[in-house]
Amino acid sequence: MLELSPSHWLAAFALGLGLEALLGEPRRWHALVGFGRLAQRVEAGLNRGRARIARGLLAWCGLVLGGVALFIALRSLLPDALQWLADGLALWFALGARSLFEHIAAIATPLAAGDLATARAAVARIVSRDCSTLEADGIAAAGLESALENGADAIFASLCWFALLGGPGVLLHRLANTLDAMWGYRSVRFLQFGRVAARADDVLCWLPARLTALSYALLGHRRSALHSWRRQAPLWDSPNAGPVMAAGAGALGVQLGGPACYHGQWETRPLLGQGHKATAADLMRGVQLLRRTLLLWLLVLGLLGGLRLCWS
Repeated sequence: MLELSPSHWLAAFALGLGLEALLGEPRRWHALVGFGRLAQRVEAGLNRGRARIARGLLAWCGLVLGGVALFIALRSLLPDALQWLADGLALWFALGARSLFEHIAAIATPLAAGDLATARAAVARIVSRDCSTLEADGIAAAGLESALENGADAIFASLCWFALLGGPGVLLHRLANTLDAMWGYRSVRFLQFGRVAARADDVLCWLPARLTALSYALLGHRRSALHSWRRQAPLWDSPNAGPVMAAGAGALGVQLGGPACYHGQWETRPLLGQGHKATAADLMRGVQLLRRTLLLWLLVLGLLGGLRLCWS
């Protein structure tokens, strides 16, 4: 809520959510697409030679902190009474709920109809694993894992950082998360250069991921979710994806994880959750879990914003 009065924060909150619900992500001229292209050019210029960790740090600070600083500078040009508009637009820019739900529906619909080729093509758009040989349960599992993890990143972490620091906070998270998605790989190319991006995202998403996992547990099969989170999440290589996907799988009563092929190499991954293998119906159950979680978060954040307004 940085520099915003309670009434202006609530107005920005409502504007961002309203634009997300009505319009979703911009079809053209999406600022995040432009940021991604700039990040590609920066990486191509700096990710070479020696001191790649230092170069990655320089690139991360320039893109993320520079982007936040630019936003604050531009917002300061607006009259005080209108600065909430910039924060509302930043929240809209960061949220990806409608887009995520549409992506999952594009997988579940052909999968339920037995059209595996279309379902494989749809899931390949949102995951980095090799999808060409996935059968129905593998497609459903890949889509559901992506829904649970991206729900934490693209929806709930954005809301968390907006609640804490308003527009600058949500922008900080979204830009850092984008660089992690682009550079945070343990490959020869990005192992050193992308290390700062990966660790920064781990730090920024640590609290939101655990709040998301707790929300999944409260709104699903609570005992199974908490058991899976406690026992299985520590075995996952990502400190934030582990709790989110383990709790989500347990909450839905399905089994996720297991071996997967990335860039031509098979990786042995722990099993997550308990129950049957994922199906197309479970994909839509996952979307419903995300929707319930989103409603819970909106109610809590709206209530907190209203109480802050009453106390001011």
